[in-house]
Amino acid sequence: MSVSSHSSFGQPEEMTILERFFQINWLYLFFITLIAVIGYFALYSAAGGDIDPWARRHAIRFCVGLIGLLTVAMIDIKLWYKYAYWFYGACFVLLIGVALMGQIGMGAQRWIDLGFVRLQPSEVMKIGVILALARYFHAIPQENINTFRTLIPPLILIFIPAGFIYMQPDLGTSLMLIMIGGVILFLAGLSYWVVGLGLGSVIASIPVVWHFLHDYQKKRVLTFLNPESDPLGSGYHITQSKIALGSGGIDGKGFLKGTQSHLNFLPEKQTDFIFTLIAEEWGFIGSCSVIFLFVVVTIYGYLIAFRSQNNFGRLLVLGLTTNFMLYVFINISMVTGLIPVVGVPLPMVSNGGSAMLAALFGFGLIMCTYVHRDYKFKRLV
Repeated sequence: MSVSSHSSFGQPEEMTILERFFQINWLYLFFITLIAVIGYFALYSAAGGDIDPWARRHAIRFCVGLIGLLTVAMIDIKLWYKYAYWFYGACFVLLIGVALMGQIGMGAQRWIDLGFVRLQPSEVMKIGVILALARYFHAIPQENINTFRTLIPPLILIFIPAGFIYMQPDLGTSLMLIMIGGVILFLAGLSYWVVGLGLGSVIASIPVVWHFLHDYQKKRVLTFLNPESDPLGSGYHITQSKIALGSGGIDGKGFLKGTQSHLNFLPEKQTDFIFTLIAEEWGFIGSCSVIFLFVVVTIYGYLIAFRSQNNFGRLLVLGLTTNFMLYVFINISMVTGLIPVVGVPLPMVSNGGSAMLAALFGFGLIMCTYVHRDYKFKRLV
């Protein structure tokens, strides 16, 4: 992969920091903030009407992350383009650091202590992969995208970190990384026959993958197929989640009045199953309203992508928005029993520092693309 270090960019006159600030899409930011506020009240309720231990930290993380979002948005997009591979490399070094000296929590080695923050590198690795793939495909002529030689580098960029994440073990995040990478490959112009060949290979490899799954991962799949087989054991989480979802009815039991959550029948109510808490207290109407907000943010992201005048920004925003959408889809599908439980949080709502900061960093890059939407990068040679 040969890239000239003296690439030129065709774009309007450089904007000042103040001009970039006023280019921020404040309506998009309002919807993001509204979702975070819902998360604050849900975590307040999960703690039985107490700001500690989750709601206060959620608010602090959002405020810090919001400052980071605005900072990222006002950085010249050419710099994100220029240093995309460096960012990917830094994320990959953190993944290696987790494998060598990561902290273990809940049976998995997924975190690394940087002193000022306890980070889950797999969260930022997804952004690193999206940045690297967006830069790579920006430099590739459309007619060369489906060649074998062209596809080798992006597959390496995707599958090597996915393998490290799987070994933590974190099957859910590993699969999400592969799915996001596949989406970007398709959006970059991968032909349908290559996509079909890839999907066929994935389906054919299921028996082999099953053999390498950990026992608890196999149990999750079997529980998904028949949750009533062990309602007090492996099927307990999803059974209690369905009870809470159903008990919420149309308009819910009311704020702080959810019985499944406050009587501690609902497991992981502050993280993976927080949507169930919302559905029990706010009912079908409330949960649909939350889903509507997620849909609005997703559609907004795609509109920003198609507004971008350069392929790098377009692919970057499409990848980041798809990542956000997958988080929402998988979490809600998981707690409603449509897919196996895989431990994916609800973005901007669930408790979790790494997930929150990574999500806001991704929104910052989306906003950066919007601010610089009229930049036209020349193709690199």
